[in-house]
Amino acid sequence: MCNMTFEETSGDNSSERMDSVAKALEEVLSSALPQGCTTVGVYEAAKSLNADPDNVVLCLLATDDEEDVALQIHFTLIQAFCCENDINILRVSNMQRLAEILGGVKAGGEPTDLHCVLVTNPQSSLWKDPALSKVTRFCRESRCLDQWVPVINLPDR
Repeated sequence: MCNMTFEETSGDNSSERMDSVAKALEEVLSSALPQGCTTVGVYEAAKSLNADPDNVVLCLLATDDEEDVALQIHFTLIQAFCCENDINILRVSNMQRLAEILGGVKAGGEPTDLHCVLVTNPQSSLWKDPALSKVTRFCRESRCLDQWVPVINLPDR
């Protein structure tokens, strides 16, 4: 059900809304990471989505290179799977900021594949996070506007 006013979908309020969703997304990632509720990397995400899609609450697709054809094919397949399984999806720009939030370097100094990040529910209980609720609401409202994969720009710090 989509109950949005014109002011909520356009105008000056829109950039403030996007900023608040970006901050909420940062909070979601910051709280999910220590709980072990993130899966990072296209291949790892695909395995996780295949094994237990009902446990995934959010899928982030990130790239600063729109011309990587192979990556775009992966994204298309992941998006289709997420849409079929009612998993919220966001495109994230500013991979450098995403790397800062997630600690984007492996132990050997090699950069981590941050092109796909899944956020899952912790096994112990249902996650009742107001930041996650805000991001979920944004995704739902975006779908009502036929924006199936909205783009969020993570602001630099």
